[in-house]
Amino acid sequence: MLTLYRPGDGWLHRMPAGPKTLLLLAVTLGVLLLPTAWWTAAAAAAISVGAYAVAGLGDGLCGMRELGRQLFALRWIVLITVAGQLLFVGPEPAAANTARVTASLVLAGLLVLTTRVSELLDAFERGLRPLRRIGVDSERAALLLTVTLGTIPVLARLAGEVRDAQRARGARATLRTFVVPFLVVSLKHADQLGDALAARGLR
Repeated sequence: MLTLYRPGDGWLHRMPAGPKTLLLLAVTLGVLLLPTAWWTAAAAAAISVGAYAVAGLGDGLCGMRELGRQLFALRWIVLITVAGQLLFVGPEPAAANTARVTASLVLAGLLVLTTRVSELLDAFERGLRPLRRIGVDSERAALLLTVTLGTIPVLARLAGEVRDAQRARGARATLRTFVVPFLVVSLKHADQLGDALAARGLR
């Protein structure tokens, strides 16, 4: 299974997967509950910067280098979100909504950057185990959550690779020329992920 985990010895790396997930989930929910206002964009940006700064990623720039990588990988998702929001809801909601979505994605990226897939699976499975009483398969549900968290930043990385490949060939940067190859590589990734899960006996 593809993973974006990067080894490190910061306090967030050392924190158990369960409490770490709950902490980042609480921060993400706080961002999503911010009102639709101009200042929300600044607040969401400040929360993201603060989270990466205190995470102890050890990139030499208090987490800003890694945050920059995450934002660069998300640039097309951000662009598409901004364009759609501007078209349908106007500038202020577009700024607030895009900031909330972007902050949520980089916080999810912080979780998968500092936690091994196996640790996430174990934490989710333990957390969902009480739901077995009502027929929930905690193992499958945990796997679904883990794959979802990992897929978001992976798709962002694939988007960056598609654009880099187009730039290397001198192709013109337009939304139409980007969407088709991005969909192709995304579907290929989905097929590979499905094959990997099937090889592990999951249907």
